[in-house]
Amino acid sequence: MIAIEVLYLLCIVLLSVYGLNNWVMVLLYLHHRDDPQPLPASPAKWPRVTVQLPIYNEMHIVERLLTAAAALDYPQDRLEIQLLDDSTDETREIATRAVSDLRERGFDVSHVTRSDRTDYKAGALAAGLTSSRGELIAIFDADFVPPTDFLRRVVPHFADPAIGCIQTRWGHLNRGYSPLTRAQALGIDGHFVVEQTARSRAGLFLNFNGTAGVWRRECVEDAGGWQGDTLTEDLDLSYRAQLRGWRIVYLPEIVAPAELPVQISALKRQQARWAQGSIETALKLIGPLLRSQQPWDIKLEGVIHLTGYLVHPLMLLTVLLTLPMSFSRSWVLSVSPWLMIMATGPPLLYLVAQRDKPWHHRLRLLPLLELLGIGLALNNTWAVMKGALGIRQGFLRTPKFALRETDDTWAGRRYALSGDPFVWGELLLSVFALVLLITPGLNPAFAPWLLLYAGSFGYVAGVSLYQSRERLRWLARRPRPARRKGGRTPASGRGCTRADCRDPSR
Repeated sequence: MIAIEVLYLLCIVLLSVYGLNNWVMVLLYLHHRDDPQPLPASPAKWPRVTVQLPIYNEMHIVERLLTAAAALDYPQDRLEIQLLDDSTDETREIATRAVSDLRERGFDVSHVTRSDRTDYKAGALAAGLTSSRGELIAIFDADFVPPTDFLRRVVPHFADPAIGCIQTRWGHLNRGYSPLTRAQALGIDGHFVVEQTARSRAGLFLNFNGTAGVWRRECVEDAGGWQGDTLTEDLDLSYRAQLRGWRIVYLPEIVAPAELPVQISALKRQQARWAQGSIETALKLIGPLLRSQQPWDIKLEGVIHLTGYLVHPLMLLTVLLTLPMSFSRSWVLSVSPWLMIMATGPPLLYLVAQRDKPWHHRLRLLPLLELLGIGLALNNTWAVMKGALGIRQGFLRTPKFALRETDDTWAGRRYALSGDPFVWGELLLSVFALVLLITPGLNPAFAPWLLLYAGSFGYVAGVSLYQSRERLRWLARRPRPARRKGGRTPASGRGCTRADCRDPSR
């Protein structure tokens, strides 16, 4: 029993550390949010900028992406656009036509393709960099639609030669599509409004978020370039650059909107990629960080930042250890309520991020975000374990469908996901918490937490099952392939429209 008590105490202590860190971020944000920010003058000669657009099988949005890149208000003779296309489906044909059209209109656009996806996004960015001509490299993922004045507002800040990268805030094209997208938007706002602002203005290490940012080419090359040994090449390069003395600056006033995942299975895929990649990066760079000449507060905050996804296995362990701990009289139980106070850190951060909105608006979605955050623990724990154990994982893309209105449907679209392997585990965890809740002799102090766990895992599993059912219903209704003479079905299986066939690359 002593071992269980020690393990439980370790879990709640570490969870309290991460919760306390959210309080620190909020306090730093409130202290620095009104700091005067320099507004550099426009350069006498605008530097050459390469806009890199890495894509993989994005037939629904590739044209929108290229249109947005071409619409950037920047001297055309100083702007180069690279479509880094690793696609294996019709996306490449669509992209070829769109690139040809832009070239006819006078834009400097290149369509860079590879025969394989070596190192995934990192490999595509590195390949594009070898042939690019820009002093500055702007990067936008396929689901982003940058504002036309993006470069005009960002580029002047590079007058400071110490700045190696500038990150801007993510906006949301489809925030109001569903409760799921609204909850995601709230969570993302917490990171970009509060955490990134706090880190940038307090002089802490922060990360380039993979898109909606601009790198100085010299910085990328000095830091060792894009490397594909983690799934979060953006976080990896960010820390390597800052350890080399470069600064990363965050500009919250510049917003680049993007499409949020509308399928919970797509969100899980995205979260798993970030979770595994961050742990891989932590194992790679915590040593160099601790050995560096950085001040102790930057080192400590960097370690907490890099290992942030450990909260998910810690939460899962806490749920499982509730069974033996809820029937004990351990001294740990007298300490845990005080440590659990730190659990208010994340909700506070999300509330502060919405400070420009009425209180009723801020409070309405917070419970849903809390359920979502805890309910993803099983999915993210598996990803963290793979990262910690060095299990290699391919770069699984997050499906996008160009959906914005609530009546737009995803179930019959190309790339829609059909199943979720963790749903039964989440249901089991929800039932586990409910059974504990009604077990005679339960310590009543555990009841609120068990209700939260049961609701969180039940919510995520319920949404997963509902969306899987919607997808399967569409698959059952779709037109069957025409049969050739002799009763054989065409090998291509084209019984649905080009836009609605299932993704053969999955």
